[in-house]
Parts: sequence; C-alpha cells; structure tokens
Amino acid sequence: MPLSEAGLAVEQHWRELASRRRLYTAGSLFFLFIALSGSLWFANDSNAGKFFDRLPHVFDFVDQLIPRDGLEVWRAMFDLPSPYADGSLKFDYPEGRMYLFGSFYLPEYVYKMLETINIALVSTLIGFAFGFLLCFLAASNLVTQRWLRFFVRRFLEILRAFPEIVIAGFFLAILSMGAIPAIIAVSLHTIGALGKLFFEVVENADMKADEGLRAVGGNWPERVWFGIVPQVMPNFLSYGLLRLEINVRASTIIGAVGGGGIGEALRLSISRNHEAKTIAIIILLFCTIVAVDQFSAWLRKRLVGEQAFAFGRGD
Repeated sequence: MPLSEAGLAVEQHWRELASRRRLYTAGSLFFLFIALSGSLWFANDSNAGKFFDRLPHVFDFVDQLIPRDGLEVWRAMFDLPSPYADGSLKFDYPEGRMYLFGSFYLPEYVYKMLETINIALVSTLIGFAFGFLLCFLAASNLVTQRWLRFFVRRFLEILRAFPEIVIAGFFLAILSMGAIPAIIAVSLHTIGALGKLFFEVVENADMKADEGLRAVGGNWPERVWFGIVPQVMPNFLSYGLLRLEINVRASTIIGAVGGGGIGEALRLSISRNHEAKTIAIIILLFCTIVAVDQFSAWLRKRLVGEQAFAFGRGD
C-alpha cells in the first residue's frame, strides 16, 4: 500500500536524520583517528624516536617479574625465610616484620597496606566533615546571598582542581616524605569533591520541612539540622563510602612518590627488580581494593536501600 503524502514526508525526514547521523559518526571516527595518530607521533617524538622501536619489548618487563619459585611470592607476602637468601635485599623478607608483642608480628606489606588504608580513611573523614560543613553554604535553596555561594563554590572548585598527586608533591617538598603530606593532599581533594556532590544533593532536597520549621520560628541552623540533614544524610554517607574507595587508590599512587604506605614499597620493589616482592604487593593490593569495594557497595545498599540500585534491571 503506497504511503500517503504525510507518510512520505515522515520517511524522507527519517532518511535525512539517518544520513546525518552516519555523517556525524564518520566524522567522529575520523577525528578520533587523527587525535590518536597525533598522540602516538607526539609520544614517539618526545621519546627521542624510540617509542615504536621499544613497543616489541613491552612484555619483557612481564617476563622479568616471573620468580624462580612460585612459593617465593607467599614468602615475600608473609615475611617467611627464603631458601635463596644470599644476604641481598632481594630475599630479606623477615627483615620487614613488624613485631607487635613477643614473636607475634604483622608482615611488612600487610602493615604497609594498613597504613595506606589508614591514610585513605583519615582523609575521607576529614573531607567528609569539611565537605558537610561547606555544602549547605553553597546550596542555592538554603543561602540567598549570591556572593557567599559564589565564594564557597569557587573554593571547592580550587580544592578539587588539582590531582591528589600534584598536591602531595607540593606538601612533600615542604614537609618531607611521609604519611602526613599524603593525608593533607587526599583530604583537600576530598573536601572539594564531596562538597560539590553534597550541595547538589541538598539542592534537590524537599523544602517542605524547611518551610514548616521557618513558620514556627526556627533559625537557619535549626532548619538545616532538623529539616535537611535527615533527608540527605543517607546519600552523604553513600558518597562518603564511594570516596573512600577512590582514596584507597589515590593513597597508593601518592605512596609511590614518597607518601608512605604500600605504594612506596611497590615503587622500590619494581625499581630494584625484586619480582617476588612486586607480585606479592600486587596481589595484596588487588585483594584489598576488591574487599573495600565490596564492603562499601554492601554498606551503601544498606544505607540508601536496594531500590536505589534497581534502576535498569527490568524488575
């Protein structure tokens, strides 16, 4: 059955849209190809023309990480004596033990991993506390003074504008190496990141409770504490736990540049070509991050409810 004039017009319009979409797709792929080619050319030029020459040797490093004995990885992880000990740093596993009392000890890398988690946890708590205090001053539905909102929002933007490793490098130059510069760096970035997420949650809160408290003479702190905080706290805690996952990874990276923790041990083991130690640290990192992610996901579901994670499941 032939299409009516209106049907033909709809079909013609659909064909035009499809043709335009194919054109945009082809243009995007061409632009991506040009950008990728330019990036590879820049990398090769910056590497004195050796980038492409060295590509075939990418997996040489992986081959160098294979220990002579599979049990060496577990000896390195739990600080057990090695049968290959020759007095060098490569097999000095027991030297890193952290004795707590008597003969009971924590393996060196377990202790370093706990230090990294401690850095992430303290930084998250500090970032949560200051982000909580600042977010209400940045919310347009709670603060009518535009200059105050502008100042607080720009302050949060400045804190999260620089990556944690850049901030850490600055404080490492001032305070020397250790966990304190790492905590400061991760905390500052966390304040900026959580502050933004928090004030966006506050701006979407139901203002009926605030109106009721205002009607009975409640002041601004009372309206915030009793009218807004009970609504937004589950989401605040969810974002805080999500940020804890991110901070564990960030603390590991900062440790590699002198911020203490497991990252520093990983950098040293790689630079010294200690294959068993390197693999032990990688396994410990992987297990820890998976455990933190799973625990955080479980706790976030308990806080905000299963229904918040059911979207798109087709239930």
